[in-house]
Amino acid sequence: MSTREVISSGNDLAARAAVDAGCMFFGGYPLTPSSEVMHTISDLLPKIGGTAIQMEDEIAGVAAAIGAGMAGVRTLTATSGPGISLKAENLGLAQMCEVPLVVVNVMRGGPSTGLPTRVSQGDVAQAKNPSHGDYKSITLCAGNLEECYTETVRAFNLADRFMQPVFVLLDETIGHMHAKAIIPTAEAVKEGIVPRKTFDGAPEDYKPYGVEQDQPAVLNPMYTGYRYHYTGLHHDADGFPTEEIETCRKLIDRLFKKVDDFTDEIELNEEYMIDDADILLVGYGSASLAIKEAVNTLRAEGIKVGMFRPITLWPSPEKRLYELGQKFDKVLSVELNQGQYLEEVQRSMGRLDIQKLTKTNGRPFSPADIIAKVKEVF
Repeated sequence: MSTREVISSGNDLAARAAVDAGCMFFGGYPLTPSSEVMHTISDLLPKIGGTAIQMEDEIAGVAAAIGAGMAGVRTLTATSGPGISLKAENLGLAQMCEVPLVVVNVMRGGPSTGLPTRVSQGDVAQAKNPSHGDYKSITLCAGNLEECYTETVRAFNLADRFMQPVFVLLDETIGHMHAKAIIPTAEAVKEGIVPRKTFDGAPEDYKPYGVEQDQPAVLNPMYTGYRYHYTGLHHDADGFPTEEIETCRKLIDRLFKKVDDFTDEIELNEEYMIDDADILLVGYGSASLAIKEAVNTLRAEGIKVGMFRPITLWPSPEKRLYELGQKFDKVLSVELNQGQYLEEVQRSMGRLDIQKLTKTNGRPFSPADIIAKVKEVF
């Protein structure tokens, strides 16, 4: 794949990635530390015939973005944790209606207003179930500047493939980090775009939700001659509300199976120096940058440490985590929260003896923090 070298920030790269991936609409509201995503894309979209709208609040921002998705265009909203809380109801609507949408969440301290200008990874559990009900979230987490770009691109392809919202988690550190990044060219990104499926048969034969039990809905863009119905209620093959027992059961079961049966298409991880390691560190996002430096330092001291970094957080890489749990007796989970992903690591590995290093004061980890913890517990 052809690449280019840029000097940019994580937030800026996420916005540029959206445009290169074919996004033509942004609906949102500025919220620290995500505001630069909106600033950048509001400059870029009008130049290519797209639209960026600052709505009156976060709720309206995601509603507008969902409407654009219903109309058939690739669409984006961006915010931080408090904004996700406000968007939650409409995100549930998008899950039920199966409307593709990319949501960039640049995490900050919480709960509530928390630490607006400081770093956190406190929205990991929220990203798994941002709205009530049963569905399967797809959540990607960038761990460096390049991935702020590439994971946003991947999110758009996954959103159209699985017909649902896809989250891209950044955090304040990586969103505001400004440095050199090597990213794919816009031409290379366009060659890899995977468009959403559409139906081209007779209108009377069109059943948008009448698909196989492991497949997403096929939603033709509105105003193109195919008539169907959107509702947040349980619905039948045409999208109209129903309480018929089997129809309701199959609908929710399909929202799970369309993701669960294809995790190989979604899962992406990084494994760093784990082949001969005695100690495994598990971390993600900007924290992984400090973890990797700690691994290098510890190895220079003769301590064999490796890192496993989930890039796809949800659905979690549970099978690989289980395998690693069988291989390593010594495991340390590193997070900028109180241990939200630790619970998933414990569940997947089938163990409660996982050590943890957490921080919730709005400051990032240093490699020295991690080195000291490794030497303390192992």
